[in-house]
Amino acid sequence: MADDSAAKKTGTATGASARPWHRATLAARNGWQAWRTRQPYGERPSRSTASDGESCSQDATALWRVRTTVREEPGSLARVCSALAAGRVDILTLQTHPLGDRTVDEFLLRTPAALEPHELARLLSEAGGSETWTERADTHDLVDTPTRVLGLATRAALDTAELPLALRTLLGRCTIRSVPGDTPAEGTLEGTLLRLPDPAGGEIVVERHHVPFTPTEFARAQALVELDARLGRRTPREQQALTLPEGRDVTIRRADEGDLEAALAMHARCSKETLGRRYHGPVKDADRYLRHLLSPRFGRTLAVESPAGELVALGHLLWDGDETEAALLVEDAWQRRGIGSALLRRLVAMASEARCESVYAVTHSSNTGMVAAMRGLGLPLDYQVEEGTLVVTAALTPAAMAPR
Repeated sequence: MADDSAAKKTGTATGASARPWHRATLAARNGWQAWRTRQPYGERPSRSTASDGESCSQDATALWRVRTTVREEPGSLARVCSALAAGRVDILTLQTHPLGDRTVDEFLLRTPAALEPHELARLLSEAGGSETWTERADTHDLVDTPTRVLGLATRAALDTAELPLALRTLLGRCTIRSVPGDTPAEGTLEGTLLRLPDPAGGEIVVERHHVPFTPTEFARAQALVELDARLGRRTPREQQALTLPEGRDVTIRRADEGDLEAALAMHARCSKETLGRRYHGPVKDADRYLRHLLSPRFGRTLAVESPAGELVALGHLLWDGDETEAALLVEDAWQRRGIGSALLRRLVAMASEARCESVYAVTHSSNTGMVAAMRGLGLPLDYQVEEGTLVVTAALTPAAMAPR
């Protein structure tokens, strides 16, 4: 769930990149991240631009999320709305965040496709707006705020692993970390930084560098965390059957810390080569990292059980800032039967449902099985290789593959 820079600052294992042996992969992965960070934030091209083979007509529109700060005085909002109307901009939703002598107005806007973000900011500036921020929106943002918040609360109530995702969806693009700490029960708000007590222990740190948090957003985040604390740990227990080529059925289900003993037993049955391909470092460190992997605070885990009830495979989806890692471990005796591919498809579907932009896998360049599984997703892939470590990143599309 943490980004690399945050993990280094805290010295705490909060995501896949925090484990000591994973640092060798950063050089390869940074090539992909460097390209992403060069894209101006809030000015990324729409998924339906002319590059997709479609010409922009005069009737083409774009969706934008916009914030601007105005003085708290009669007529300030009217001037902003009039300026937007003059620019042929349609206001779809509006929220106001009072800050004493100022107010942050948050809009969901439909604009002419040709209207550039700097032109939109100029319209608002001329109407008295300041500290304007823009970001591309999509159809998910068309849901009104009360409905969206209730939906997030429902998902969080059903699954402990949903809290980080619910907070990120609620607060927009931000980095969320679970770290050791002793935050007051009411939490703290410090500009672009929120600290909230983590019901699982420690604290949840939320950072959003592009725009400060408002008291209203802080109160909403507090409410979600309080809901999580009151409900306690919970993991969906749905099970799915997977029929292997030889005709036997295995079971795929969600896993959590309660599966630690069974996961350790699976480790003991795996060869050093299999564990080395999965954990990219000393095998002795793998057992110590399992509890972290199984924690719903850092992602979601799928387990595969044999007909005898033994755990024979694990698939992890780990939150890592704006990106998400998928990792697989299949016991030697159960490899090359389609289990890894089935797990990966389900993990990618879960990432797509969580509105993640991409999923990456870190492996050895010689691990042809993992590479084949990533290719089998049918998604655009990016490859980065550094000193034998391969990072394969799949860009998620709106129709990311569903389980088969």
